[in-house]
Amino acid sequence: MIIVQVKLNGSGPYNFMLDTGIGVSLLTDPYLQAELRLKAGPRFQVMGVGEETALEAYISDSVRVEVGGIMAPALSVMVLSDDVLDLSSYVGMPIHGILGADVFRSLVIEVRPTESRLIAYEPTRYRAPHGRRWASMPLSMEGSKSYITTSVALTDSLQLPLKLVLDTGAGHALSIETGSDPRLQVPQKRLRSQLGRGLSGFINGYLGRVSSLQLGRYHIPNMLTSFPDNSEVYQRTNSERNGNLGFELLKRFTVIIDYPHNRLLLKPNELYKDPFEHDMCGLELLATGEDYRTYIILKIQPDSPAALAKLAPGDQLVSVNLLPANALSLTQISRLLHSENGRQVLLLVRRPDGELHSARIQLKRQI
Repeated sequence: MIIVQVKLNGSGPYNFMLDTGIGVSLLTDPYLQAELRLKAGPRFQVMGVGEETALEAYISDSVRVEVGGIMAPALSVMVLSDDVLDLSSYVGMPIHGILGADVFRSLVIEVRPTESRLIAYEPTRYRAPHGRRWASMPLSMEGSKSYITTSVALTDSLQLPLKLVLDTGAGHALSIETGSDPRLQVPQKRLRSQLGRGLSGFINGYLGRVSSLQLGRYHIPNMLTSFPDNSEVYQRTNSERNGNLGFELLKRFTVIIDYPHNRLLLKPNELYKDPFEHDMCGLELLATGEDYRTYIILKIQPDSPAALAKLAPGDQLVSVNLLPANALSLTQISRLLHSENGRQVLLLVRRPDGELHSARIQLKRQI
């Protein structure tokens, strides 16, 4: 994810995730409402993607937002009544909200993932880079979201142009909504999974792979792809689209999002040839504690290496390959569990009753 430090009404800084997939910025931490003295507008119900009920929220107008040297003096922010996304526990650091595309709509934004840098340019002075490694794609704006249309080979014999939301806030590489076109089907080789969480709860569906995706001049093979259940995504969208393109793919490029000139520019970085992999252990961790360095197993995938090793929800991770778990970030642990088919990992966990349990796990590619 792209996390930036933000000041709101002169207070902060607070950690916000940059998400071009939403049109309005969100304050997900309800405790900041009083601290920032936000003026509450009329309350309403928000129904997002997920399986649960609607969420109460209100719009607070004229919030001053500062990101680095950029200031939006009067932005409207949606304030949620409850932190249902719980981004802090999934990212492993305090997250207070989400910056939507509305903050950067009048700027050219360059994202350099391998340098952990985000650069904003004034559009009238901006000069696009040239060179044979740069690819340019049209970016269309519809309502509050931006879209690209590109060719996706679902199988070796079926290739379709798909309209995809440009979504830097999505952790997956590609998500396809099968309800948007009868020709879009979940692959036969697939894995039932909980794909993520939206404003209305968990998103369920399948993981599979597509043969390839064309991104400008770049041909991306064997992409891990999410296929959310139709009832949880497509029926709750208000525009015609086939899915979205997430940061797991975009992080493999230096990305320039040029809203004023309706274009997306891409150049491969050193992550470009990294394989697309799903978790090879079969456990989902939640980061807790004051420093988000206490890791609790939230869920175990049936028949996975973690299940075979007798790990269970509620177990607390004590050590990873003989290193104290609290010495590692959630990102470092996640990278290890996605790393290599057949790799041996030694985990030590503490049961809820205090008993210690050691598990030698052989990572296994599940999809």
